[in-house]
Amino acid sequence: MKGPTPMPVRSSARRRSVVIIGGGMTGMLAASVLADYADVTIIERDLLPDGPQPRKGLPQARHAHVLWSGGVKAIEELLPGITDDLVDRGARKAHIMTDLVSKAPSGQWFRRFTHSHHTNLLCSRDLLDSVIRTRVLKSHRISLLQETELLSLEGDARRVTGVRIREAHTDRTLPAHLVIDASGRGSRAQIWMQNLGLPPVAERTVDAGVGYASRIYRAPGPAATGFPIINVQADPRRHPGRGGIITPIEGGRWLVTLAGTRGGQPSGSNDEFVPFAHQLPHPIIGELLAGAEPETDVVTTRSTANKRRYYEKATRWPDGFAVLGEAVAGYNPVYGHGLSAAAQCVVALRRSLEGYDLRAPGTAQRIQKAAARPVDHAWTLAVGQDVFYPGASDQPPTRLEKMLAAFVDKAVDAGSRNPHALRILLDVMSMEKPPARLLMPDMLALVYLGRKKPHLEGPPLTEREHAATTGLNSP
Repeated sequence: MKGPTPMPVRSSARRRSVVIIGGGMTGMLAASVLADYADVTIIERDLLPDGPQPRKGLPQARHAHVLWSGGVKAIEELLPGITDDLVDRGARKAHIMTDLVSKAPSGQWFRRFTHSHHTNLLCSRDLLDSVIRTRVLKSHRISLLQETELLSLEGDARRVTGVRIREAHTDRTLPAHLVIDASGRGSRAQIWMQNLGLPPVAERTVDAGVGYASRIYRAPGPAATGFPIINVQADPRRHPGRGGIITPIEGGRWLVTLAGTRGGQPSGSNDEFVPFAHQLPHPIIGELLAGAEPETDVVTTRSTANKRRYYEKATRWPDGFAVLGEAVAGYNPVYGHGLSAAAQCVVALRRSLEGYDLRAPGTAQRIQKAAARPVDHAWTLAVGQDVFYPGASDQPPTRLEKMLAAFVDKAVDAGSRNPHALRILLDVMSMEKPPARLLMPDMLALVYLGRKKPHLEGPPLTEREHAATTGLNSP
């Protein structure tokens, strides 16, 4: 494994201190940035594993994850060489659309092509976190307090000056010039801030009622290496919506996640897993699993709501405090944008600090506003689909949301039939470009005037890949 790239340390950094709440991927990446400015202490409530093992406080890690190319570029910018470290440990670079067989929500199969600059990273969440954690904690400027509970923020409504923690049944205060909340979906930042006398921040929840069931399989012989992602997307205009994905991960294994909305959620039964896969809009996942050997039991989750906290719009914001990653917004995992958005939030943090003193008035609010941009991107992609499921939101889809969804349907149709339109669509889905990219003149021309090939009649599998669906060895 390559060592960490040396970072320049500010001459006055010894006079500064930062506390980061949460030792997950977002917290570790933030620590790697802030160690250039201060001594960093990470507060983590769990006992983190020594290697790529499951973590108690991260149940979503048991389900499929895809680090889109926008996220890959972000973590590589923050930790140069980390992608190679992950590949050395068994992760795989996947070129979208070469290594993706995908059925759109509206039913079309996307074509595959050989030249793609969208490089996703395939591995388990356990491996991703472990490799990042190992790299970051090599810094002598970063310390980790495990099995430690964050009790409250210290300070007042104008400035946060530290945190109150509990470790080994003892309470104490850690002073800090900047506190970063990277505690994920379970963040209590709203409560902490209200306890300082700050008003509540606007929130929005869009819950499609999606339930997930996941299981790890040993890939069958023809599919043990180089097999594509298989993705059958749910249609939000059909009830219940059902979908599934096979994500190849390290060790010649498949991480398989099946999903269904209210009235059609998958169960935790091992015996019902493959039959459910056969009930998806296309049976390809069930056909592939028929020739694969399960390695684990089925695990399920129902915590899949999209929840957004609009911290960047707060009328009053304290100096010395910022919120990043899924502590700002959590997304339906089916879209796979949470990790990429979190990594891009940390890139925004890094750029917000360039040329500024982290103690200066207004620095924290500048960080918060910058972090909102990648959050907006991921939120738009997720909510633009999920808001159409029955009961997803107290507010029905707005006229604008309906218009945008109708256009996205046309863009997806164009992408399934025109490679130029698909590349632009992937720029957005991979979080390399904002959703507004779909509305630029060249894409509009492709959607409404461009030449389009006929829809594919079935999944675009190679002969070798097709052999895996029948359990046969390729000739």
